[in-house]
Amino acid sequence: MAGGIMRFRQGIRALFAWAQRVDLGLAERTLPPALFPLFLKMRRGERLHSLNVLRTLQEQGYDQPALLTAALLHDVGKSRAPFYLWERVIVVLARAFTPQRAKRWGQAQAPWGWRRPFVISAQHPAWGAEMVADAGADDLVVSLIESHQGYLTHPPEDHFECLLSALQAADELN
Repeated sequence: MAGGIMRFRQGIRALFAWAQRVDLGLAERTLPPALFPLFLKMRRGERLHSLNVLRTLQEQGYDQPALLTAALLHDVGKSRAPFYLWERVIVVLARAFTPQRAKRWGQAQAPWGWRRPFVISAQHPAWGAEMVADAGADDLVVSLIESHQGYLTHPPEDHFECLLSALQAADELN
């Protein structure tokens, strides 16, 4: 139930993204100069979400540059194919009621047709990792972005898994 309430709040925030201020200065101060243009490619709702993920991590005491960069750019892959609010709702509902089918629908190669939202949802981490790698991000940033939807089935065992777990928790909260 708590997950449903959290998703509802996220949806409301996304619906009213147009009325919220995007702190581009915070993103620009946090990101390496070569990566800031990628942040600007994201839709307003994704920028706001990413800034909230960043702030959550900072409030929790995280200051690792790769983690903070990944927080701001973990959804940049969605800029390849805009992911509309109604499409997100469909994906969330499908994952709740038919998780195996939703996963299978996301494995298509191209984001078109009725499977489009599932493909974007499933493949945006790989797309984002490719985009930040092409822009010169370090390997840790690339790996965090690529892995941000692959939840650990065990407690974090190393530095990377601790950072990934923190990113995922902050992403879920926002």
